[in-house]
Amino acid sequence: MTWIETRSDLKPKTLDGHVSLLNSRILPAFGDVRLRDIRAIDVEQWVSGMAREGLSPSRTRQAYNVLSSSLKAAVRSDMIRVNPADGAKLPKIKINEMRHLTPAEVETIANRVEDQYEVLVYVLAYCAIRAGEAVALRRRNVNIVRSELRIVESATEINGRIEFGATKNRRNRNVTVPKFLVKRVEEHLNSYVAQDPDALVFGSPLGGPLRLSNFRHRVWTPALEGTDLEGVRIHDLRHTAASILINQGLHPKIVRQHLGHSSIVVTMDRYGHLYPSDTEPVRDALDATFETGLIGSTTPSVEPEADQMQTGA
Repeated sequence: MTWIETRSDLKPKTLDGHVSLLNSRILPAFGDVRLRDIRAIDVEQWVSGMAREGLSPSRTRQAYNVLSSSLKAAVRSDMIRVNPADGAKLPKIKINEMRHLTPAEVETIANRVEDQYEVLVYVLAYCAIRAGEAVALRRRNVNIVRSELRIVESATEINGRIEFGATKNRRNRNVTVPKFLVKRVEEHLNSYVAQDPDALVFGSPLGGPLRLSNFRHRVWTPALEGTDLEGVRIHDLRHTAASILINQGLHPKIVRQHLGHSSIVVTMDRYGHLYPSDTEPVRDALDATFETGLIGSTTPSVEPEADQMQTGA
């Protein structure tokens, strides 16, 4: 059995990506090399070689992580003593600036997409669910009375087919729907969704699951053409939801729950810069401490030594 066949913990899309990297990047370089003959310098030359070929830093890191994981498994199995991939220098990933839309910009997009997907834009921008979670949302998971969406699965497109599975962090959650949107969701259900409890809320025009690749090409991009919003990504609607909550002063714990992050650390790492700066209270506290320390302080006097007080003959 090979290492990849033991990775039953991986989601289908992640597993497919690992297999792709194994076949395209790892096996061509190390497939014929004995494990004990792989040196640290070999791994670093392999990494730098991918960079010279023009492979993106992100994809290069993904390939490295797959190789390193397989070598760690070999260490655990006593096939090699150390992991030669440990400590390899990796290319830095440029962090793209997040785009946060205004309510007016969200409205513009919602008005320009096809009517069937108007509510999808609002749900992504205000309910903050992931696009894959929206694709997998079913009628039975929409509670109009409680103004909630129950997020229990996500859809992923793999090699031309749609795979339904667990959410990103494998946790189910309830998401609040704002009052202004509840009526629109209800109208959407009545107009576009079959009565079957398992019917998908945001399906394709021809029926069946919505393919995000098709939606992006046929609906999203054309809707943005000729506006100042060209280049805005579907995922930016999720960033918009986070920005709205933070600007309204909600605690990070609440933001984390609404977005479905695995921990508050993820929330703060991603959106902490949007919170108001705490530098002013810090400055005031330091100034107050400094000033308090000076109150009542005097310059210590120096007592003359005994022999200095003696007068000579």
